Amino acid sequence: MWVNTATPGMRAQAALGRFLIRGNRKYLYDQVVAGLDGVDTTTYPVLSGLARTGPTTATRLAAAVGLDRTATTRYATRLETAGMLRRVPDPDDGRSTTLELTPRGDAAVAAARRILATIFDEIMAGWSDPDAERFVTALERLVATLEDRHTGEARPRASSSDME
Repeated sequence: MWVNTATPGMRAQAALGRFLIRGNRKYLYDQVVAGLDGVDTTTYPVLSGLARTGPTTATRLAAAVGLDRTATTRYATRLETAGMLRRVPDPDDGRSTTLELTPRGDAAVAAARRILATIFDEIMAGWSDPDAERFVTALERLVATLEDRHTGEARPRASSSDME
């Protein structure tokens, strides 16, 4: 009889590693952007990241989404051309600009998130309701704990209805 001696941490890192591999992200991004004019798989992380951070500089956005500033600026320019974001003077530094979503960008993010939620609903359709709820609750807890560790801030625990 085989006994699983892997710790929960080992299993989590293996599963998250597989979830985050480029092929899986590309599959999800391809599905999400398929019906969005002006957004593609390279610009989507910038658009989505800006929605999560709120108005910010390209440098701060790049750090938040894990891209270098040059790529972030290039993708922001493409999104600006598509009417998804605009550049405005940074109120804290007159030499800098802040990126912010336009109403069209907000609508694109909302549509993308609906598509992504539908994909995950389809993936978990064969799960029992209690299993799906336990998974989502545990995932929310894992992410909140990770955020607490790297920001040094305790956050209120969000319910699933608070999730984007």
